[in-house]
Amino acid sequence: MIPKVPLPAAPAAPAVPPSRPNKAARTVLRRLVQGETPPTAPMNIVERLAGSPYANPTIQVGRADESARKTIDFALRMAETMFRYGAGALEVETSIIAVTAAFGLRNIEVDITNQSVILNYAHRDGVPITLLRVVRSWTNNYAGLVQVHELVTDIVTGGVARDDAYRRLDTIIKRPKPFPRWMVSLAEAVFAAAVVGVIGGSPFGMVVALLTILLAGQIARVLGRWRVPDFFVTAITSFIVTIVALVCFMFHVPLSPSMVVAGGILLLLPSGRLVSAVQDAINGFPVTAAGRFLSAFLTFGAIVAGIAVALVSASMLGGNRINVAEPIVGSLPLYLVLPLVAVATIAICIAEQTSVRLLVPTMAVALAGYLAYYGGMELGLGARFAPALAAIVVGILARVISLRLGAPQLVVAVPSIIFLLVGLSIFRAMFVMTLTPGDSVTGAVGIFNALVVILAVAAGVVLGDNMARPLTRPSGQKDRRRNRRR
Repeated sequence: MIPKVPLPAAPAAPAVPPSRPNKAARTVLRRLVQGETPPTAPMNIVERLAGSPYANPTIQVGRADESARKTIDFALRMAETMFRYGAGALEVETSIIAVTAAFGLRNIEVDITNQSVILNYAHRDGVPITLLRVVRSWTNNYAGLVQVHELVTDIVTGGVARDDAYRRLDTIIKRPKPFPRWMVSLAEAVFAAAVVGVIGGSPFGMVVALLTILLAGQIARVLGRWRVPDFFVTAITSFIVTIVALVCFMFHVPLSPSMVVAGGILLLLPSGRLVSAVQDAINGFPVTAAGRFLSAFLTFGAIVAGIAVALVSASMLGGNRINVAEPIVGSLPLYLVLPLVAVATIAICIAEQTSVRLLVPTMAVALAGYLAYYGGMELGLGARFAPALAAIVVGILARVISLRLGAPQLVVAVPSIIFLLVGLSIFRAMFVMTLTPGDSVTGAVGIFNALVVILAVAAGVVLGDNMARPLTRPSGQKDRRRNRRR
């Protein structure tokens, strides 16, 4: 019997591992269908500092909650000072957030409404703290605003403790302004004279505007000491300016009354306030913007009222009616207009109490903006797009130059856009609607066109500021390492 030889076993089939999902593909798919952060997650308030000069603050830790009240008091006093000196709502908010974050406070909420600032601090295991500060007075002090900006910068970089910051803020508030009162009055008159030259006035008209503003400024200062409301001070000043123009017209003085009035009231026109209102609306402060719009239009109403009273008084006395709202078109060549723009910019900087070291840079920005405006008009962009182009140029240069010099952007940008004369068109439209009811439709169209130009200028400044952020943004990684919590 032949023994059976066992056949060799067939090799077992290799085990196939179960398919595993691709982890990378799953991650990509998750990112496609779901954001990295929940869409309803609240934004950290410190993220509001992104793009501002105070991004990535150095946070001082150590018993911050125990002295939260002192930190909030300091932040509110600083905010009040900035508002008094002419800062916008966005600058005030970013400064508050930067200071409180640098001093170690979390869970801070800031609410800015027209002229009030509310700060709320809610510690997890403590009693919430809510404080309110109301700004009741204003003054021109851009130099003080620059010093507050430098103080906030030093706090953010970790170089100033809170007690030292208190002392420095007190020093800033008590420090005298860079220019005396008589120089400010002279600068306002020189500004009016230079603007009359820019819009095509004669040298004699420039002299008349200078003397008129000197007279009206002294009367306004006396009324201010008597605590007369600003509305009536503005109306009386415009009344004086119009009376001077009427007297010149009655004695056949060879100058245009409308130019005398335009040069005289240009300082009264709230052009900067209108632009600031639009900027606040763009930056997310609608209530503050509404308050500034109302204040600006009340000022326009006071100007129109003063001029109307002067014209009616002259008519009752037998004088001829003059048209103070006729359109004015500059006729001087560019090589004469540029020096006048430079002089007007320096003069308005002195009137706004700008730091001496910022006078020449601001003048350079204004000249660059005017050249952009002139070039836009020559290229046929029109009276709406040319101011927007000039405002973008001003916004870019103002941010780059101001941050290099340790100053906020508005200190350079606001004086540099005065040459656009955005307030004159609003004044003419309101004047036509008030004194010539038959042309009310024309006045309404004029107001709409003027508001479009103002919106274009304000949006241009904000857009230019945002466009210049990559040019002034520090290297993020190095700052985060340097500002790491200590």
